[in-house]
Amino acid sequence: MTAEATPALVEDEQRTPGPRARKGSAYPRYLAGKVAGAAVSLLAVLVTSFFLFRLIPGDPVKTMTGGRQVSAQQLAAYREEFGLDLPLWRQFTDYCGKALTGDFGTSYQFRAPVVDKITEALPNTLLLTGTAFVLYTALGIFLGTRSAWRRGGLGDRVNTGLALTLYSIPSFWLGLLLIIVLSVGIGPLPGMFPTGGMESGGEEGFAHVLDVAHHLVLPVVTLVAVEYGQTLLVTRSALLDEMGSDYLTTARAKGLRDDLVRRRHAVPNALLPTVTLIFINLGRTVAGVILVETVFSWPGLGGLFYQALSVPDLPLVQGLFFVFAAAVILMNTLADLVYPLLDPRVAR
Repeated sequence: MTAEATPALVEDEQRTPGPRARKGSAYPRYLAGKVAGAAVSLLAVLVTSFFLFRLIPGDPVKTMTGGRQVSAQQLAAYREEFGLDLPLWRQFTDYCGKALTGDFGTSYQFRAPVVDKITEALPNTLLLTGTAFVLYTALGIFLGTRSAWRRGGLGDRVNTGLALTLYSIPSFWLGLLLIIVLSVGIGPLPGMFPTGGMESGGEEGFAHVLDVAHHLVLPVVTLVAVEYGQTLLVTRSALLDEMGSDYLTTARAKGLRDDLVRRRHAVPNALLPTVTLIFINLGRTVAGVILVETVFSWPGLGGLFYQALSVPDLPLVQGLFFVFAAAVILMNTLADLVYPLLDPRVAR
């Protein structure tokens, strides 16, 4: 190599970013792309929520009158009050303009702001689905790791078979079955739990907490039984993919116990797909489970959505649908942003 070429090579290396610089600039671009995608998805949900529920047959104004005989003038007054007399394009622009400021309108049946009804029911949904989320996530990860590490054994076959069976059962059917057996009672077995609702009423202090917990048992058991299987199967599959890796063979060759190899090496790497699933389920926690809340008469967002859909209460249905979809989109985006921190190869 000539002396004249050396300065040129040095200058080229100074201009070319190294691996560290490329890594530092990759994540901001990745972040911007994911945030932009989430924003577009939210706008699409906003548009879809307006047109989708207007395909539902029925007249909300006639439903609100409860079948009573009302004059054409009264019906026209109702439609004018809720803006249903406006052209569809005008209703759409008004809805989008208000929704972007957090105003989803006024509920037809409750005559209250949609945001207030959602805020009122949200804590009840978070109590139910949040409790179930913690339980079925912990149970699914624990049983999934043990099943994978003892692949083909009796415990693996029982856990996998039970998870697949419960995961395929409709949640409302299982909820009804639990009500019949454990609430109403069957044969010599007396009913031990309430048939529905969140509280019996008249209790205060710690007695009220116990009363709510008593009502919480059956819906939580239903959700855990149906949902834990998905986490178990994803965790098991991811861990099985890791078990043949060279780094685990090296760890065993160094004399590490199998339990230590599993906890310190295999499980942390295998949990990457499970992390994505956890965030997705966390988004669904806000949405709640409509059928379970309806079966157990739980006063949450799912039960509120069912009530609104039966009218149809268009502002309330649209607002709830947007909240449900936004929760899932935001949690998916958050999972996408956390994933590169766990595995830097994702953002490259």
